[in-house]
Amino acid sequence: MKRLGLLMVVVLLGWAWLERQALVDFPGILSAYSAKEYCSCRFVMGFEQAYCRAYVKQWLPLSELEENSQLRSVSAAGLGQDSRAAWQGAQEGCRLLP
Repeated sequence: MKRLGLLMVVVLLGWAWLERQALVDFPGILSAYSAKEYCSCRFVMGFEQAYCRAYVKQWLPLSELEENSQLRSVSAAGLGQDSRAAWQGAQEGCRLLP
């Protein structure tokens, strides 16, 4: 049994090493996806806030999802990363901001 457990640990560490870049990038994906999709839902498609919040809801919760209706922008935070998206116009839609 100890050998099987040790083998599983080695396999897990090997997988983590191969996927290290994806694991490093993952925290930023949650907030970026949420900000961009919420912005598009609200300001491009014109849906209500409650619908758009439900639309971007993920298994991992956001710590912040705030909308600025006047500026047509959204900020989202989750897993220690912050992202912002803003409406650029009728032809461009929403875009992530630096």
